[in-house]
Amino acid sequence: MEETVDILACGAHPDDIEIGMGGTVATYIQKGYNVAFLTLTLAELSSNGDIASRQQEAKAAAQQLGVSTRYQLEFPDRGLTYIGEEKLEEVVDIIRLTKPTLVFMPAADRHPDHGQCGALIKEAIFNAGIRRYGNGKPHKVKAAYSYFINGFAKPDFVVDVTDSHSAKVAALQAYKSQFVAQGGVQTPLTDGYIETVIARDRLFGKEVGVALAEGFVAEKPLVMANLLEGCGR
Repeated sequence: MEETVDILACGAHPDDIEIGMGGTVATYIQKGYNVAFLTLTLAELSSNGDIASRQQEAKAAAQQLGVSTRYQLEFPDRGLTYIGEEKLEEVVDIIRLTKPTLVFMPAADRHPDHGQCGALIKEAIFNAGIRRYGNGKPHKVKAAYSYFINGFAKPDFVVDVTDSHSAKVAALQAYKSQFVAQGGVQTPLTDGYIETVIARDRLFGKEVGVALAEGFVAEKPLVMANLLEGCGR
């Protein structure tokens, strides 16, 4: 069954999308657009939590954002470089099934899986548009953007998420095994990580004169029909 979406947001692990663009997801769903999630791994190597609990958390987080469609693949955690052509076709099939206008993926950072996920998604986007590749009808994605998970970099553009940010925070808080100390292993995620994400969103917002924003990197130059629109003219 085909389910066409406006946006396909992709991540290596459950919680990646919520960290980098949870506010943007909630914003566009509130505007009436259809957004689906695609997560490549079960994060089976995570220091805290287990597969079952993380799937429950992912479902709860998606509900906070208003996401009703989630595609969960079972590619190897820390093994995205070695998945092979057959698994790449699984991603291509989802792109062709959902026919997204926009696709989002993680930007490269300290965690190798994030950059590898981004590279894999870019390859799948390209292959999805090739008529003779794999099965199904080709689909050409209009634009692809990368979001930030860890660290900070200069974005090509930002999305004002002031009105939807509370939903993003609620989604992050749903990942109790990752962000709330519960006697598990100490990781970079258990020591004020949500506060760090909020601080970054505030900084991106301050750069453009809004309270909170999320930053993105564009794969191609952005086209603006009217440069004055962004200036309130």
